[in-house]
Amino acid sequence: MSLLNTVGAWFSGKWIGRGGAIGETRGPQNSLPSTPLISGLGNVGVDGALQISTIWACIDRRATTVASLPLFVYETRGGEKALARTSRLYQLLHESPNSRMTPFEFWRAMMMNYDLRGRAYARIERDAAGEALALWPMPADQVESRVLPDGSMVYLYSFGNDIAVLDAASVLHLKNLGNGTEGLAKLEFMRATTDEVAKAQAAASSLFASGGKPTGILMIDKLMNAEQRALVKKNFLDMAEGSTARLHVLEANMKYEALSLSPEQMQLLATRKYGVEELCRWFDVPPVLVHHSDVTAWGSGIELIVQGFYTTAIRPTLINIEQALRKRVMTPRQRASMAVEFSLDALLRGNPKDRAEINAKNVQNGLVTRAEVRQLEGWPYMPGTDVLTAQSNLAPLDMLGKIKPASGGNGNNLAQ
Repeated sequence: MSLLNTVGAWFSGKWIGRGGAIGETRGPQNSLPSTPLISGLGNVGVDGALQISTIWACIDRRATTVASLPLFVYETRGGEKALARTSRLYQLLHESPNSRMTPFEFWRAMMMNYDLRGRAYARIERDAAGEALALWPMPADQVESRVLPDGSMVYLYSFGNDIAVLDAASVLHLKNLGNGTEGLAKLEFMRATTDEVAKAQAAASSLFASGGKPTGILMIDKLMNAEQRALVKKNFLDMAEGSTARLHVLEANMKYEALSLSPEQMQLLATRKYGVEELCRWFDVPPVLVHHSDVTAWGSGIELIVQGFYTTAIRPTLINIEQALRKRVMTPRQRASMAVEFSLDALLRGNPKDRAEINAKNVQNGLVTRAEVRQLEGWPYMPGTDVLTAQSNLAPLDMLGKIKPASGGNGNNLAQ
């Protein structure tokens, strides 16, 4: 664009306003699409969307996966990390975010808002020193974020007839894909898909409301007057709409021939399957994880798909949450000496074989001690297990080079 055209666009108002959903402006932030992809679409809303089984399954799969991972708080000293079990921050994030919720309940609620509305909020209660005492989720539809003239943000939380104005230090704000100031409302951007899926579901419900019966033809070998035709239609109308368990008796050489499903009705089944894949694409969930009908068995191929889901979908979300906690919940003093991390090791809890192999390799290569493995597995401490060993002879690291090479013996004799 030339300089003249650029200036013209500026004064014509094309660059004035919100700039679409990814634009930033003073005041309330826009997270909705400025122009619908298709006109005349229905708005199912949150309640309607959650009545679509695939959306519910995708939301539940992502939310429960994130919520099931333990969130640890560490003290960092000289490049080393140690669990800060006695710290207030550990108690808040790992044990009890508030007086009503467990950590699982809290993060599942936050993730539902995050995935449906593109943003999630929690009110932060702090003590006189500024340390967080509690986190209370706030429904995204009841919160409005605003940018002040000085660039700072405030949040307006509507609760009943009351509106609370919260500064940025009092709000944990998780942002999904967006402009960095606010996340985009995913449910609004996927309206074309939800509208199509909802209409297909309504059509299927209408079809099966009559027992799934197609239309039919009643054949009679003689001419009838208008009154007789009306009487026959009335008597045999329930052949197409009535109970499938009823026995129908035809007389006077009458024959009934059922018509097959129309091409539109046949296409309805394929449309509903395609709708599952489309919705899974929006939520970045493999269809196999929501029990898509095209998947009939679990195997090594599906294990790789699940691992890819953890790597490309869940892990980036966890990083987003960890960084938001560090920036918006922790105090500057806490950030200087503490770290928060989700434990991805919990994803291996359901696979004992893989967990055992990883633990064995870590111990045999001197990465962790047996005591650390026992602690991770929830087993009691055993004396003598807190020494790092190497794979060669499982000897302490400070004894390496003092072991005679194996030559006919068992290789366990120390050099003299």
